[in-house]
Amino acid sequence: MTLKNLTKRLSTIKRSIVTSMLCLLAMTFVWQGAFFSNNVAMASNDVGDKVQNKVDKDAGRAKNFIQDTKEKVQDAAKSNASKVEDATDGKGNAIERKAKKDKARILEKSEKDAARTEKAVDNTQNAIERTVENIKDAFSK
Repeated sequence: MTLKNLTKRLSTIKRSIVTSMLCLLAMTFVWQGAFFSNNVAMASNDVGDKVQNKVDKDAGRAKNFIQDTKEKVQDAAKSNASKVEDATDGKGNAIERKAKKDKARILEKSEKDAARTEKAVDNTQNAIERTVENIKDAFSK
């Protein structure tokens, strides 16, 4: 799986989370106009809890997907380097050295990319949770 596919899938996950939040916001504004009792606060808390549970679940899935992708990229790099080593005479010629450098570079880059992507997922999750909490607070006052 390429990095392009990974970013495309993560972009899709982000879009679905943002869409869920926008729907939640739209529902809360409709409820705010329609009801002026404590029922709105209780409903917003229930919906908010459901959204937060969904966000936690989706973030966990995204992180698992990121880790799986990183491992597949690393396995492919190791396998390719091993194939080059097997195909050459094993005396450290230029092609073999290049394959080893490429493997090391790919392993390092995959670690950094995975960490950066997981951080982005965490930031998105935190932003959504803060928004939900702010909405809950607005209705509870």
